[in-house]
Amino acid sequence: MKTRSTQRGLELTEIGLGAAQLGNLYRETTDTEVEEGVAAAWDAGVRYFDTAPHYGLGLSERRLGEQLRTHPRDEYVISSKVGKLLVPNPGGEDRMDDQGFAVPAVTTRQWDFSRDGILRSVEESLARTGLDHIDVLYMHDPDDHFEQASTEGIAALIELREQGVVKAVGAGMNAAAPLAELIRRADVDLVMCAGRFTLIDDDALADLMPLALERNVGIVVAGVYNSGLLGRNRPSPDATFDYGPVPPAILERANRVADACEAHGVTLPEAAIAYVLRHPAVVSVVVGARGGDQVRSNIERYEAAMLDGLWADLEAAGLVAALS
Repeated sequence: MKTRSTQRGLELTEIGLGAAQLGNLYRETTDTEVEEGVAAAWDAGVRYFDTAPHYGLGLSERRLGEQLRTHPRDEYVISSKVGKLLVPNPGGEDRMDDQGFAVPAVTTRQWDFSRDGILRSVEESLARTGLDHIDVLYMHDPDDHFEQASTEGIAALIELREQGVVKAVGAGMNAAAPLAELIRRADVDLVMCAGRFTLIDDDALADLMPLALERNVGIVVAGVYNSGLLGRNRPSPDATFDYGPVPPAILERANRVADACEAHGVTLPEAAIAYVLRHPAVVSVVVGARGGDQVRSNIERYEAAMLDGLWADLEAAGLVAALS
C-alpha cells in the first residue's frame, strides 16, 4: 500500500485501521472478529492503526496491542490519544458504558489535559497495549478544554516528542476551526479531522486544509463516510449523518453525488475515500471496521480506479469544491 510522510519523516499508509470497533462500539465485537479484522488489514498492507483509551474503556487498546505484538514493532505505526483518563467507577460493573460502547462501566472517563494527566495517560496506554512505545499521540476532543490543551497539553506532547518518546503529536476533533487554531499556536505534526472533510461536508477546506499545507502539517481524515451516509452505494432516508438523522437537503445532495458516481462506474463509498486522498495535505484516511469482511471491503473501495471526469462533473455541478 502507498504511504505518505509527515514533515518529520513518519510514514503512514494511505489507509489506516480505526480501532473503535475493537472496543465494542455500539455492540460486541467478538475475539474472532478482532483477530480476522486486524489480520485482513495487515495482509492488505495497512500499517497504520489508530486507537484510544475512550474506545471501550481501554478494551480497544488491549485488543489492538495483543494483535500487533505478533508483528515486528518497526513495521507499523500506532496512534492513541490523551485527555480522557480512565478512573475507577465503583458499582459500574453492574452497568454498561453510557458513551456508545458495549462494555461494563468499571471505569469512567475523566478529562485531563494537564502535563501530569497526559504523562499518566501515556503510561497507562503503554501498559494496556503492552507495546514499548506509541508512535503518534493526539489530544482527544479537547473542544471544551481547548485553552489548557492548546498550551499545557500540547507542550507536554511536544516535550515527549523532543525526548524521542513519541514521533508525532497533534489532536483529533470533530471540528475544523479549533484544529486550525492549534496549528497556529503550536508545532504539531498531525491532526485528525473527523467528518469535516468529506464528499458532503467540506468545512475543513475554508481554513484548516490551506493552513495545514502552509505549515506542513499532515491531515489524517476520519469519519469519511459521515457516520454512515456515504457508506452505501445509494444513501437511504434512514441513514445517519454526524451520528443523527440525515437532514433532507444533505440526503438530496448525497443522492446527486451518488448519481454522478454511478454514471462513472464507481460507488459512493469508493469516491468518498478517493476524494479526500486527492488533497495534498492528507497523509492517511482512517476507516473503522468490524471483522475481516468489512476491512477487505474498505480496501477494495480504496483500490477502485477513479476517472478525473467524475471530479470535473461534481465540481461543475457545485457538489464538491475543486481541490486543484
